[in-house]
Amino acid sequence: MKKRGKALLATLLCAAMTLTMAACGGKMASKDEAAANGASYSPSVTGSSAYSTSVTGAVAMAEMYDGGVMPDGPDGEVLSEEQSDRVYNTEEYKFVEENRMMKASISPLSTFSIDVDTASYSNVRRFLGNGMRPPGDAVRIEELVNYFSYDLPEPDGDVPFSVTTELAPCPWNKDNYLAMIAIQGKKVEHGDLPKSNLVFLLDVSGSMDHPMKLPLLKSSFQLLVEQLGENDRVSIVVYAGSSGVVLEGARGDEKEKILAALDSLEAGGSTAGAEGIGLAYEVAKKYYINGGNNRVILATDGDFNVGPSSESELTRLIEKKRKEGIFLSVLGFGYGNLKDNKMEALADKGNGNYAYIDSLMEAKKVLVNEMGSTLLTIAKDVKIQVEFNPAKVKEYRLIGYDNRILRNEDFDDDTKDAGEIGAGHNVIAFYEIVPYKEGEAAELPQLKYQTAEMRQEWMDEWMEVRIRYKQPDSDTSEKIVHTITDRHFTENPSENLRFASAVAEFGLILKNSQYKGNASLDSVKRRAEAALGDDAEGYRRSFLELVDKAMEMEIS
Repeated sequence: MKKRGKALLATLLCAAMTLTMAACGGKMASKDEAAANGASYSPSVTGSSAYSTSVTGAVAMAEMYDGGVMPDGPDGEVLSEEQSDRVYNTEEYKFVEENRMMKASISPLSTFSIDVDTASYSNVRRFLGNGMRPPGDAVRIEELVNYFSYDLPEPDGDVPFSVTTELAPCPWNKDNYLAMIAIQGKKVEHGDLPKSNLVFLLDVSGSMDHPMKLPLLKSSFQLLVEQLGENDRVSIVVYAGSSGVVLEGARGDEKEKILAALDSLEAGGSTAGAEGIGLAYEVAKKYYINGGNNRVILATDGDFNVGPSSESELTRLIEKKRKEGIFLSVLGFGYGNLKDNKMEALADKGNGNYAYIDSLMEAKKVLVNEMGSTLLTIAKDVKIQVEFNPAKVKEYRLIGYDNRILRNEDFDDDTKDAGEIGAGHNVIAFYEIVPYKEGEAAELPQLKYQTAEMRQEWMDEWMEVRIRYKQPDSDTSEKIVHTITDRHFTENPSENLRFASAVAEFGLILKNSQYKGNASLDSVKRRAEAALGDDAEGYRRSFLELVDKAMEMEIS
C-alpha cells in the first residue's frame, strides 16, 4: 500500500477539526458552505433546511492510517486522499436551533417532550477521548444531564414517577435563576421485571466490519443474554444486503444456543435497514407476550443505504409498527459513518430509547446496570408544559430539549407522540429565568397568572408545571400539576441541582452556546467535585476526567 506519512494524517486531522469548529460556531451553514467543508446538506422532515455535520475522530483516523498507510475501500482497493476522506468522513448530526429566551408576558407557555436518551453523552466522551471537540450538533444537553442517576424521591400511589422542583441562583449568570424540574421513574427490581419478548435486530453489513462495531456489538448483547431467564424469549434478525432470521423464539435460559448464534455473525454487504426492521417486527409480533415487555433492539451504525433510508421514510415505518404494542430501542456503534440523526429519530418514534455504545463498560451500564430502564417502559407520551407568571418572570429559556419542543396545543392532544420513561429512569429539565430588576415594572398578564388584578394566592408563584403521561397500555393521558413558589428558592441548592447544573454548564461550553454567559470549565469542575455523592459506579468521577480532557484541550 502507498505510504503518506505523518504530514497527511496531520492535514486530515486539521480538516476534521475545522469541520468540528464550524459545527460549534452557533450558526447554520449555507448549502455552499456545507459543501465546501465536506458536510452534507439535506431538507428536514418539515421541509426546512437541516445541516448535518460530518466528522471523524482523531483516534479513528490514526487507526485507519496505521503508520501513514492509506485505508482500504469497501472492496479492498487503495483509496486516494480525496476518496478516503469522502468514505470515512460521513457522520451525520441534525442541526437544531437552540431554544431562545422568551418573554413571559408574550409567550408564557413552554411545552416539550421529555427525553431519556443518553447517546449524546457517550458520543461526546468518544470525541473528547480522541482529542477532538465534539460538533455542536452532537451535544444534546439534556442527554448529558440525564446520563447520570440522582438521589430523587421514589414515587408513591398510582403515578409511576415522582416530581421534584427547585429554584436557585444560576451558576453561569449571577443575576438569573435556575429552575429544576426532576422526574424519577418507579424502580423495578430485576426479579420483578415482566417477561420479555426481545428481538435483536443486528446490522451485519460491511460498514460494521470494525473492532468497535460488530465485535463490540456481540460482546454487548452477550451481557444482556446473561440477564435473561426461562420465561423470556429471544429472536435474532440480521440485515445486510437482505435480511434474515438467525434465531427465533429461543428461551432466555437457552444461553449457549443464543450465544452461538451471536458468535456466528459476520459483517459484509450493503445495508437494507428498512427490510430488517419490518422483519423484526413480524417476529416480535409472532412471539408477543400479553402484559410483557415486547421490544425490538436495533444495533447499528445507522448507515442505511438500501431501500427506504431517509430519516422521514424510516420514522414513518416505525410509527406504523409502534401501534402494535412493540417498542423499539436503538444502540449505536462505531465511528466514522455514525448516523446519529437517524438513530435518534427511530428511537423517538418507536417509543424507545437511544444509547451509544463506545465501550464494553457502557454496554454494561445500558444493558445490565440499567436493564429495567432500558427495556421496561412505565409511562409513555410524557409531556411537560410550564406556565410562567409574568409578575415574577421577565424571561425564561429551556436549556436543552431543543429538538423536543411541542406546540402548546399538543399538550392536551393525546394523539401527539412524546417521550417514554423506563423503570428507574430520571429526567431533569432546567429553565434559566430572568427576573425583574429592582425598580422594573412587571408587564400586564393575560393567561392564568395574567389578569389585570393578580390574585393574592398567586403572588409567590413563579410557574406552574403540568405533566401529562399515559400508562404503557393506554391511549388516554393523565395529568398532574406542581407549582414552583418562593418556598422552592434556596441559596444552597441540593446535590442533585449542583451536579446536574454542572453537567448542563459543560454542555453549554461544548456547544459554544450563545447563552453560556460566564460558564467556565473551572466552575463546572468545582461544583461537580463538591457534588459527587455516593457515585457507586464511578460515573460522576468519570465526568470529572472528561472535564480535565476539555481543560487540556483549552475548550472554552
